[in-house]
Amino acid sequence: MIKSLHIGRYVAKPEDFRTLVKFLDAIGLERAERGADSGRSTIFSAPLGLLSINSLPEKYPPEVVKRLKDVARLIVLEVSNPASAFDVAEKMKLKVLADATLNDGRRSFSVELPGDVIVTLYGVPGEPAVVGALNAQGLRFAIVVARFNAFITERLLEGALDGLLRSGARREDVEVVRVPGSFEIPAAARSLAETGRFNAIICIGCLLRGGTAHYDVIVNEVARGIGQSSQETGVPHALGVLTCDTLEQAIDRAGLKMGNKGFEAALAAIEMANVKKAVSSKGSTDRKARVVGRQSSVVRKKRKKGP
Repeated sequence: MIKSLHIGRYVAKPEDFRTLVKFLDAIGLERAERGADSGRSTIFSAPLGLLSINSLPEKYPPEVVKRLKDVARLIVLEVSNPASAFDVAEKMKLKVLADATLNDGRRSFSVELPGDVIVTLYGVPGEPAVVGALNAQGLRFAIVVARFNAFITERLLEGALDGLLRSGARREDVEVVRVPGSFEIPAAARSLAETGRFNAIICIGCLLRGGTAHYDVIVNEVARGIGQSSQETGVPHALGVLTCDTLEQAIDRAGLKMGNKGFEAALAAIEMANVKKAVSSKGSTDRKARVVGRQSSVVRKKRKKGP
């Protein structure tokens, strides 16, 4: 009696092995309990495994037949969100061989991985979800920026303003508040959120690791304070506080090769402000529908009873 089906793939280079494992981990395959990762072998499992046995049609073109003979290179995976898996492949800079929408609406794409392995992933695009548009028109924002490490925070501020204005915000709808350092950001952010005048708060600062535990204490308190302010006031807060080991890392994240994190924080604030509006609007519509439903039910009951 068969207990399991296990099809192996072998690669010659350790770096190819690590890339394969990283990709399969990232798209959601689970490690099999009995397949401990030894650094040379990893066993993955999926909720459903299928073995496909096929006969080649006689009229297949020779070039297609030649490609299918190489099918041992191929791994086929069904995923719940093909767009998410595609993003993983792009971030890992893997070569996409094909990307198509099938007749039944499923998306299918193939990725070439190191070790001469090809992975084809397919699935139905995700269910409709509430999303926040990157449109800042009609929204008001506050930016809390720390003066400490101004060499970095001023560049982050420029990036945040650029992101807001490019997305349709008016400069007069953006209020900039300066505080001494990152530790003071949460208190200022909460005060601004509690006014009810802003759709989102953008928090900008820069913390560089020093030779004492001071850095860790401040980092934890700033992150906790900003998160708590956002949750308790209901106003979205975007975290644009850099926490870097070196000045070079901070410079890279303030407009050089790692982009501008102030710009990214601004886009996050816009999206979350619109998410809140969409959720609130949907909740209001649902409440009205429930009220109308209850009223209709009362009317029906009265009609049944008669005058």
